[in-house]
Amino acid sequence: MNPFSTEALLAALKAQLPGVTVELQRNEAPSAQHSWLIAAQDAVVVAQWLRDKEGFDFCSNVTGVDWPTYLEVVYHLYSIEKRIGPVILRMRTGDRDKSVHLPSLTHVWRAAELQEREIFDLYGVIFDGHADLRRILMWDGFEGHPMRRDYVEPDDYEYEPTAHDHVAERASKHTTGGAE
Repeated sequence: MNPFSTEALLAALKAQLPGVTVELQRNEAPSAQHSWLIAAQDAVVVAQWLRDKEGFDFCSNVTGVDWPTYLEVVYHLYSIEKRIGPVILRMRTGDRDKSVHLPSLTHVWRAAELQEREIFDLYGVIFDGHADLRRILMWDGFEGHPMRRDYVEPDDYEYEPTAHDHVAERASKHTTGGAE
C-alpha cells in the first residue's frame, strides 16, 4: 500500500487552492482517520480537485450526523488507482432548522446520489444542485425526518401507505369468511 498522509494531502490542497476554507479535524482514536471540515461554499472546488488532481475517484460512503446545534454530512473517498484512502470530508449546516442547505457532490461522484437522498429523507439536509432530491425510504406524505434528535414519533401506527394497497384490496374480494 502506498504511504498516505491526510495532512500532506491537505497541505498540497492549500498550496494549489489558497482561498479555500478547509480545517483538519484530528481523530485521536487508534485508527487516526483524520478528516477535513470544509466550508460549504468551497466543497465543490475541493471535491473536484480531489477527483481530478489527486485521483480520488470513488466515494464509498456518505452519511449524516445529527449534532445538537447543526447537521453534518460526511463523505469517505478513495483512490482506486493509487489504492489510498480514505479522505474524509465533512460539511456542516448553519443550524438545524432554517440553514440546512449544502451543495450536492453528486456531479463529482455519482455514487453519492442515493446516499444524499437518504440523508435528505432521514435528516432533512437539502442538497442544492442534486438532480433528483426526493424521499427514498419514507413515503411522500411522511412528516419529519426520523433520524433527527427532534423527531417525535406518532401516537399510532395505524396505516402506512404502500404500493401494494391495490393488490390487497383486490385479494380481499376473493377471500372467504373462513377462520383466521
